[in-house]
Amino acid sequence: MTLPTMEAFGRTLPFLVVLLPSLFLSASSLSDVEAASITRRQLLTFHNSGDLPADFEFEFKVDFKFKNPRLRRAYIALQAWKQAIHSDPYNFTGNWVGYDVCSYNGVFCSPALDDPSLQVVSGVDLNGADIAGYIPAELGLLTDAALIHLNSNSLPALHYLDLRFNEFEGALPWELFDKDLDALFLNDNRFDSSIPENLGNSTVSVIVLANNKLGGCVPSSVGKMAATLNELIFLNNGLSGCLPLEIGSLANVSVLDLGSNSFTGVLPRSFVGLKSVQQLGLAHNVLTGVMPEEICRLPQLTNLTFSDNYFKGEATVCLTLATEHDVVFDDKSNCLADRPGQRDSKTCAKVVNQPVDCGKSKCASSPNSPPTPEKHSPPRVKPSAQPPPVHVNSPPPPPPVNSPPAPSPLVHSPPPATPG
Repeated sequence: MTLPTMEAFGRTLPFLVVLLPSLFLSASSLSDVEAASITRRQLLTFHNSGDLPADFEFEFKVDFKFKNPRLRRAYIALQAWKQAIHSDPYNFTGNWVGYDVCSYNGVFCSPALDDPSLQVVSGVDLNGADIAGYIPAELGLLTDAALIHLNSNSLPALHYLDLRFNEFEGALPWELFDKDLDALFLNDNRFDSSIPENLGNSTVSVIVLANNKLGGCVPSSVGKMAATLNELIFLNNGLSGCLPLEIGSLANVSVLDLGSNSFTGVLPRSFVGLKSVQQLGLAHNVLTGVMPEEICRLPQLTNLTFSDNYFKGEATVCLTLATEHDVVFDDKSNCLADRPGQRDSKTCAKVVNQPVDCGKSKCASSPNSPPTPEKHSPPRVKPSAQPPPVHVNSPPPPPPVNSPPAPSPLVHSPPPATPG
């Protein structure tokens, strides 16, 4: 993704707070929860390419005529932000007045990526302004902003970071996993590093890294996320090695999708600790061994998919999941005798006869590299479009629901402080 060429913005993602088209943020609770939730619902329902709904509520008049609806939305966002600032010692936002948002201090405009005939707000740089305040929900109206730089300010920590469906590449910023976030959506980009070892430091309830180019193994620190993590989706990357035993510590996880990677070895028995898991996706890997009875008896299980692997056995109870327990069950394209739709014996022998010793290395590989599983990448779409269907949808925190994401009704932007 090409970011605005402004030196003040800096050059690397790890040191910036980045807000993009599908990003909505929240900081702390309001006593007037209902009023705040109305604003958020309105922000979540308008189309990126359209204007705001006629009944959109805000606390200031918009009497100006704008060159296009996007500049009008940017005006509303910036005015709401100005009202949310309760300390501006250098009067940095002093000229944030009037309809010409492109002349505001720290605001940069450029032609829209999808329509060069439209001038839009492409970035905001408040670095060094020493501003204090909060981040309003209306900031999500900056749908064309590629980057917002907030370093050296006294704004509260962000809790919800959504960078989905963009073109970010390179390494996953390890700093993200040390932040006090409730949800982290980085799916459908081009990140091509390993997952940082400090993954387990994260406090998120939802983490979605699907549809990138990540490699390496899953850090064992993932087990440290047990207290907060509800959904973990690593679908469709290049992750490899044995699955860490520590995943079994995630007793509160309801969705665990590790499909379409290159994981090897047997399924850890520790997975019996996934007492809350409803959807368990393991398809399109290089897993072998036996699908154990304990996994098929997990109490909350509604979807178990381990097709396109090299499992050579499965417990009898697994075969009753679909017929007797109404569980979505898929064991096709494995090495299961007497089951339909399995791999041929020659293909199976290449993996089954060369088992991986996961005890020697959590990222061990077999002497001869196993065949790379076929990837089934969903089609990429523009950020303004609905995300394509994948194995599971990317839900918002904290209660797991399907996309599109909406912030928790208990988390809202605080009101501006009363001037002392």
